[in-house]
This record gives sequence, C-alpha cells and structure tokens, in this order.
Amino acid sequence: MSLIKENEVVLFQGDSITDCGRNREDRGSLGNGYANMTAGIFGYLYPERKVTFLNRGISGNRVVDLERRWEEDCLSLKPDWVSIYIGINDTWRRYDSNDPTSTESYYEGYRRLIRSTKERLDAKLILVEPFVLPVPDDRRNWRDDLDPKIAAVRALAEEFKTLYVPLDGLFAAQSMRTGAAYWAGDGVHPSPAGHALIADAWLKAVGARS
Repeated sequence: MSLIKENEVVLFQGDSITDCGRNREDRGSLGNGYANMTAGIFGYLYPERKVTFLNRGISGNRVVDLERRWEEDCLSLKPDWVSIYIGINDTWRRYDSNDPTSTESYYEGYRRLIRSTKERLDAKLILVEPFVLPVPDDRRNWRDDLDPKIAAVRALAEEFKTLYVPLDGLFAAQSMRTGAAYWAGDGVHPSPAGHALIADAWLKAVGARS
C-alpha cells in the first residue's frame, strides 16, 4: 500500500533526467521522462487519492545549483514529499569541463538540502542515487568520481532515514540482459525503457507497487 496519502504533493527535483523537456511556462508540466511516467502510473493505481505531482528538475544542475534555487523551487512549494535525484553532473563536469565537485562538497551541499527541507517542511524524502553505464567506453573512468558520491547519497539516506532508490545497481543488472546502450545510449540519459525502470523503482520505494 502506497505511503503517499490523499491530497499530498510530491515534488521531483534534479537535473536533465528529471527535467526531460518539461515546459517551464506550465508549472504543472512533468516533462517526458520518469516523473511523468511515475505520476501517470500512480494516478492510475490510486485515482481516489488525488495526489499532485510537480517537476522542478533543470538540465545541467549540480548540487550547488539546487542549493541556489531551493527556496523558490522546493521550500516555497510546500510539498509533502521531495524526491531528489542529483549527482551525475557533479561527476560529468570534471571530465568535460575540468570543473570537479569533490565528494565532500557534494555530500555537505546535499546534506544542507535535506536539513533545510526537514526543518522547514517536515517533508518526507526520497533519495535517488545517480548512475552511469559504460557507453561510450570512457564512461568507465567516471566510476572513480561517481562511486564515492553514490556512497555519500547512501550515507545520507541512512542518516536521515529516507526512502531510497538504488538506480546504479538496477541499471547495471538490467544491462546484463541487453547491453548498456539499450537503457541509456550515452551512459547517462535514459531511454524510454530506462525512464520506465526509474519510475518502477521509485513506485516500489514508496510502496505503490510490489
């Protein structure tokens, strides 16, 4: 039975994987990815609950960007649930722009987001771990940077007793069936099947699916 109750508001936060083409002019736009799929499936399974889903993901964002806009794009919206999915750009910018984010900075910034959310809203949190797949092959080098950040998210989930969506392992396991490119052609941005995998895992985390 889903943990999300009647008339609650669920906010998706993150980067391009969450953003996924949402219309900035429409405050209710959910984009074309897992956020939209999740809301659609939940609404189908629990129509009587009249849950509101919001998406404020912005392509290219890192933890530091979420911090800058947290007041406007999270706290002021007063959601009952906040789903945070951030981290791959904190790794990516090291390799394409020589602009790294240390694991310590990532952890501390993420922790401030969680603390402010719990203190100001007493909202329930869902942390979604970032993933990367080895396509193209240079993505294998990213593990040195991303793995400690995944460990940081897991530590935060444990500390704050949040719900958790373990995407990196799920994507790796699915890739054994089909090859990695089927799930994310560039190793980062999910295919439609990849977005469906995220939506399914998210719904299982909140008890909406078994």
